Amino acid sequence: MAQKIVVTGGTGFIGSHTVVELQQSGFEVIIADNLSNSDFSVLANIQKITGIKPIFYQIDVCHTESLKQLFEEHQEIKAVIHFAAFKAVGESMQLPLKYYRNNIGSLVNLLETMDDYEVKNLVFSSSCTVYGNPDVLPVSEQSPIKQAFSPYGNTKQICEEIITEAKNGMKLSAICLRYFNPIGAHPSALIGELPLGVPNNLVPFITQTAIGKRDKLTVFGSDYPTPDGSCIRDYIHVVDLAKAHVIACKRLLSEQNRTEVEFFNLGTGTGSSVFEIIKTFEKVSNSTLKYTIGARREGDVPAVFADTSLANQELGWKAELDLEQMMQDAWRWEQYLNELN
Repeated sequence: MAQKIVVTGGTGFIGSHTVVELQQSGFEVIIADNLSNSDFSVLANIQKITGIKPIFYQIDVCHTESLKQLFEEHQEIKAVIHFAAFKAVGESMQLPLKYYRNNIGSLVNLLETMDDYEVKNLVFSSSCTVYGNPDVLPVSEQSPIKQAFSPYGNTKQICEEIITEAKNGMKLSAICLRYFNPIGAHPSALIGELPLGVPNNLVPFITQTAIGKRDKLTVFGSDYPTPDGSCIRDYIHVVDLAKAHVIACKRLLSEQNRTEVEFFNLGTGTGSSVFEIIKTFEKVSNSTLKYTIGARREGDVPAVFADTSLANQELGWKAELDLEQMMQDAWRWEQYLNELN
């Protein structure tokens, strides 16, 4: 029998791609998602890609009884991958309590439920924001956890602390995956990043501007201490990222983890500036993007990119898809969405 994996936030951007990779690796997937930043149609598109429709519960992970009902109805759950969280840095600056209540509350509720049903394996969706504004680049797992630049980043720091301490009161084996900047879409163009309302992330704003949904793109700051003045980030293809979750899950299930809680950076190890992203998109789409320079955005650090050697060595994982592929897939996804409308 296929091993059962619960994926919270499984209809979201990274979650949906991970569900695909899990199903293609032979796991039975149960999705818990309240559709607050995703769409029900994602389920049908996952089925088109894999031939398997995942089990779906439209629930809020913060709601104890709904979560317990899922665990009650599905015995023998082997692991949980926890994506469900609010993720917009800018919004978290304006609505911090919304982020603390949801991101921390959902994790605590999930851990208590896992403990009740004796499920010990957890893969946690963390973030490079835990490193704050790093002193040294690239950032390794040994880099200091500095003061977060945003409530969103702080929730990820706190959640990592909660997981680290929870192992003292329950049986827990956890892997915290610190993502850098996931972009792109599935090569089928059937699933991708689907922000509701105005996008908070760079690439959906680029593709929406190119397709005509937005008048122009605003580059937040051109006076950072970087080669071209724009922020530098480590962009990683969402499919590469999804595959790392499957590997992390298998590591826990086969008890290959070296400690009860492990931490891994997931990125390419290469930093790209906002202007480089724009130029790469213009190249692959054969178009010219309309953009303007705006003020710096509160909560943004000038530059961050990963040292991924630990994940490369311990997990046997390495990002394989390059920036042009990321932008091509993101553009194909935007065109698919445009055809639907």
